[in-house]
Amino acid sequence: MSIKPLLLMLLSLSLFVACQPAKKERETITIGKKSTSRTAFDKGKEIFMGKGRCFTCHLTDKKSIGPSLDKIMQVYNEQNGNLIAFLKQDAEPIVEPENYAVMKTNFAIIKHFSEEELSNLETYMKQVSAKKSTP
Repeated sequence: MSIKPLLLMLLSLSLFVACQPAKKERETITIGKKSTSRTAFDKGKEIFMGKGRCFTCHLTDKKSIGPSLDKIMQVYNEQNGNLIAFLKQDAEPIVEPENYAVMKTNFAIIKHFSEEELSNLETYMKQVSAKKSTP
């Protein structure tokens, strides 16, 4: 299969997934009679797995359609990159820039994220990646 049909198929798949309705977020989790505030990690995980649909292209420890979270965080740490600026399209891609066209289709979703949501997403990505590298 040549690269053009593959890219077209990936683009179509990402658009299909991105257009699915997102689940609503709750600010607290109720356990019995107690309400517990969610952490930035929990909120970031919900965004990654839910409305952000990041999981469709990114796995924790291996390349899928996009680079792994481990690879993304490694490169951003090594180059002192600003992940939030990239997600806001205020910075150029530094991880697999040749695949930026595929990622670009997801900015239609990401552009509606608040600063807090982007920060929570970054927290989740950093902590998941850090857990893998801790002995």
